[in-house]
Amino acid sequence: NPLSLRWERKTIEKPKTKINLEEKVGRSMDSRRRGKNASMQRKLQQLRSVTNSSAVNKASIIVDATRYIEELKQKVDGLNSELGTAESSISQDELPMVTVETLERGFLINVFSERNCPGMLGAILDAFEELGLDVLDARVSCEDTFQLEAVGGEVREYTRIYNV
Repeated sequence: NPLSLRWERKTIEKPKTKINLEEKVGRSMDSRRRGKNASMQRKLQQLRSVTNSSAVNKASIIVDATRYIEELKQKVDGLNSELGTAESSISQDELPMVTVETLERGFLINVFSERNCPGMLGAILDAFEELGLDVLDARVSCEDTFQLEAVGGEVREYTRIYNV
């Protein structure tokens, strides 16, 4: 006699009055997963729009975003180096502070600079000469900082002689 085996599948029905925790946990996990996927899709879409990417899949969008960030970093570095160059060539701290006061019969000029610049005194005296200013009294300090206080008399007529 050949022996025949027969499998029967029996289903056991769960009581409907009891809460099936496994099903509830499974549904709640599915719902969370769907929420995370939707959130991920929104974020990927935002990345695509910011980077002007035409990529469709997640990996390509992320690669495009990474390239975009690197380009932005290079632009920032370039702008910072330009700014540093501009600041080093013309710094507000390096420019002298000049005040001019009118006196009853003349003027008072104060020039102050945080650092001593070679040739500054000569340039200032040349400017006084060009403007026709008669300096009657002057005090100058050129050690670490540059300070000049010049008191002048009435401004003489400005004339310039040109050699032809």
